[in-house]
Amino acid sequence: MFDEILEKFEGSPSQQAVIRLFLERGFSVNEEGRVVSGGIEIPYTGIARELDVDRRVVDSTTDAILDDPELKRIFTNISSVPSLMDLAPVLNLTVLTIEVAAADEAGIVAEVTGILADHDVSIRQVLSEDPEFTDDPKLYVITDAELPGELLVEIRELGYVRRVGF
Repeated sequence: MFDEILEKFEGSPSQQAVIRLFLERGFSVNEEGRVVSGGIEIPYTGIARELDVDRRVVDSTTDAILDDPELKRIFTNISSVPSLMDLAPVLNLTVLTIEVAAADEAGIVAEVTGILADHDVSIRQVLSEDPEFTDDPKLYVITDAELPGELLVEIRELGYVRRVGF
């Protein structure tokens, strides 16, 4: 899906950058063509500054989104989810990052969280990047416990796991 969305902006790397930012941050486009997060409008100039593009690129991207029924359906309904990952150091939380070889395989989240439960580790948040929207999806598990070495080894030994970090 991610590649299909970017293909629609194949001739414009700047518009592709805008689309990536919207998807990464969960920014939506309202019926008036404004970029919003919930009910808060995000000025085009701020988005343009973040991406080092002209604000007209943002404007033309939102116009293209509203002109395409599939993109309109996606970007008028997308929303962001608050993440504890950046707060982890402040709140003394642990972020377990798991990179997998086949992110679309069934049962990854269930198996990893099951292993944590078997070790009596309480989970504060689980975030799974969608393999349709990112090239290298990861699973993030945020917990308030220190993770024992044997737990990390057990997760690392799962057949689909490429790398484990925290």
